[in-house]
Amino acid sequence: MGILNATPDSFSDGGTHLDPGVAIAAGLAMAADGADIIDVGGESTRPGAPVVPPEVEQARVIPVIRALADAGLTVSIDTRNAATMAAALDAGAAIVNDVSGLTFDPQSRPLVAHRGCPVVLMHMRGTPATMNSLTQYDDLIRDVTRELQARLVLAMAAGIGRDLIALDPGIGFAKTGEQSVAILRRLDAFVALGFPVLVGVSRKSFIGRMTNEPDASRRLGGSLAAALFAASRGAAILRVHDVRETAQAIAIWESLRA
Repeated sequence: MGILNATPDSFSDGGTHLDPGVAIAAGLAMAADGADIIDVGGESTRPGAPVVPPEVEQARVIPVIRALADAGLTVSIDTRNAATMAAALDAGAAIVNDVSGLTFDPQSRPLVAHRGCPVVLMHMRGTPATMNSLTQYDDLIRDVTRELQARLVLAMAAGIGRDLIALDPGIGFAKTGEQSVAILRRLDAFVALGFPVLVGVSRKSFIGRMTNEPDASRRLGGSLAAALFAASRGAAILRVHDVRETAQAIAIWESLRA
């Protein structure tokens, strides 16, 4: 899954793809480099990020989604807002990827159920503005698993098919760097829930802290190592900025394993 942020303020590539033409070209390049899914977002969810009105979010993403879908690419919409989900699906998006696990907008669960599209439910506490203050867990793996299961129950009660759901433990979302590492080490606990697991470690701050690299754009090596580790622990989908390099690393890793 290639990350395409049509935002001015994302933590690693804010502003790079804000122009629709640039974003469309980047999405096409990601697909050529080996991305199976292009994940388009119009609202930054980095720690402390402000709320973006749905109409602004849609103005950023809909032209990009429409063009990429028309080119035959599989597109996911990265949003917490039901109105944006609907507009994106109408424009050709095939998947909803919601950092709130369909809990932010009360209309999101019935919408996704009605549309019958695949959805990624991520674990996060609070909002991007508050999540860094919500990192206290009695038992990290047990608590995150339980809270993800609660989102699953709500989603399936709304009519979303079990076979349409993937889970994301939310690396860096209401997690300290040490907690993010712990989740990666115990990814098997989330795989054991019986759903495809998506992992997003690309350029994350825990890599910066482990390697003393404050510049997110210079964390490629750490991102590749963490992605390969996640794959070795059962991750089914890797959400990445550097598609070509990750696809190459995965290809060699799979060949060596075979």
